[in-house]
Amino acid sequence: MEPTSLSSVAVVEAKADGGDGGSRLLPLELIDKAIGSQIWILMKGEKELVGTLRGFDDYVNMVLDDVTEYGPDGFKTTMDEILLNGNNIAVLVPGGEGPEDSMSKVRKEAEQE
Repeated sequence: MEPTSLSSVAVVEAKADGGDGGSRLLPLELIDKAIGSQIWILMKGEKELVGTLRGFDDYVNMVLDDVTEYGPDGFKTTMDEILLNGNNIAVLVPGGEGPEDSMSKVRKEAEQE
């Protein structure tokens, strides 16, 4: 996928089956497709969240269910439901499993070397 620009709106261009043309998917459309699914959120600080996306608005404020929050030094807490301010979101990973799985893969690779 290649990020492009359309006026002041970022657009992600998704290639369709290796063909010449492609379909465009706006960022909010991608987030909309993730409703009801697990999402991994990396915040601007050192926190990361994994939960089920229940809804969002145009400012990417989000309502999440069954949330696990990961902080520095292995801090981990769970919450039933949260309202997340979109101003502090750095990265969204629809379908992401969170830092535990990604870090365990990195550790396993490091151990094999």
